[in-house]
Amino acid sequence: MFVDAARGLGSHLAAAGHGLVYGGAHVGLMGIVADTVLESGGEVIGVIPQSMAEREIAHRGLTRLHIVQTMHERKAMMADLADAFIVLPGAYGTLDEFFEVLTWAQLGIHFKPCGMLNAGGFFDSLLSFLDVSVAAGFLKPENRDLFVVEREAGLLLDRMANHKPPRVSKWAGVDVR
Repeated sequence: MFVDAARGLGSHLAAAGHGLVYGGAHVGLMGIVADTVLESGGEVIGVIPQSMAEREIAHRGLTRLHIVQTMHERKAMMADLADAFIVLPGAYGTLDEFFEVLTWAQLGIHFKPCGMLNAGGFFDSLLSFLDVSVAAGFLKPENRDLFVVEREAGLLLDRMANHKPPRVSKWAGVDVR
């Protein structure tokens, strides 16, 4: 199911004429997305830290591969090169990168579309947690709406193309008791 979702995302990106900017590895779901975009004739740019490239996980068939020194440089370069952000099922690194771009959107550092490919309902529990955070007053509803969620790649890309993230002037101010 997750592999099919990754292939579907790669196919839809390429068919829509979008390239891919990602972490530069040949493994995992993003490696599958990268391979699918490449197989479909699309451009793929990878950004990988030297330490990971040395462990031979760097994808050597990309359009361009940037090797940087740190994870912070990697995330900053990917964010700079990307026109939008999509998260697929994953774990710590996936969530770290997605929540960082959402935090940057919340702070007004960028206004790029953000999306979540909720393949097989993988993120349902996380989405429930965010709803609880809104109900408890830790997350403003407009910040909860900084990204769109779909279970199918084509629908996600369509919604992201038309999504206007809210511009929030104040992000703090939680009343914790």
